[in-house]
Amino acid sequence: MSSPSSVKSLLFVSDLMLLAVAVVWGTSYGVVKSALLVYPVLGLLALRFGITFLILLPALRQLRHATWRDVRGVLVMSVILLAIFLAETFGILMTRAANAAFLISLCVVLTPLAEWVMLKRRPSRIEWLAVALSLLGAALLTSDGELVFNRGDALILLAALLRAIQVCVAKRVMQAAALPALSVTALQAGVVTLGSVLVMLIFAPQQWQAIPSWSGNESFWGYVAYLVLACTLFAFFAQNYAIKRSSPTRVGLLMGSEPAFGALFASLWLGERIPALGWVGGGLIVVASLLATVRWQRAPSVPLRVSDAPS
Repeated sequence: MSSPSSVKSLLFVSDLMLLAVAVVWGTSYGVVKSALLVYPVLGLLALRFGITFLILLPALRQLRHATWRDVRGVLVMSVILLAIFLAETFGILMTRAANAAFLISLCVVLTPLAEWVMLKRRPSRIEWLAVALSLLGAALLTSDGELVFNRGDALILLAALLRAIQVCVAKRVMQAAALPALSVTALQAGVVTLGSVLVMLIFAPQQWQAIPSWSGNESFWGYVAYLVLACTLFAFFAQNYAIKRSSPTRVGLLMGSEPAFGALFASLWLGERIPALGWVGGGLIVVASLLATVRWQRAPSVPLRVSDAPS
């Protein structure tokens, strides 16, 4: 059996990985916004996840030992993920990068409710406190009077709801399946790539454009490399790794610092103005994330199994 100290160490590592994901995903809004100036939404999604799929192709060999039930569960996760990225990326195109980062943080509020409904786990008092702080922080972040609700904002809110559902579905699937995190990430990337291409061919053929050449588009390819390596390969692996070891609400709260990093990056990279109250709100979100990293006296809802430990 795993000792209590080793279990705590694995939980701490998974928490740090999720916070790192929050950092890279927070920066992704500004990077995607810049990349969309060169290439359309569906083309960018197909390119980003297609490259990821090719890199992780060898990991699919592990699926030979998987049951159809496990694969079906990952496919459901992947379809939801496709919907998230369609809503999120089109939303980023239609609104400010800072707005997108702020509004997506509402998944922190929606995740405990989704977990309560889907997994029958009632959030603890400290988790509700962290949720309240995150919600207050998001409100302050958007309190400058410049947030005019538009179609882009509505799509980001839809993505936030789908994210909350996705975390709960992933918890159920990853807890039951004996699939390596890299194999799950590879299958997800393949589904998002195929789905983006099909949506493009059926609904938006005008977005089927030639891939930008390297010459004169070095910055664009730098954005793509960052999205593939940091925001997809690392982030998806880290999330799939950590979801086995934590509750969906905890994962959502740890990711709650994403809008603060997104606001900072949008301000520095794109020159978007963030008022003083906005930074206060970002601070509250970070505090909520720190609250979520403390392991309180109540035992985790799902104990760590020996098979969950990395080999």
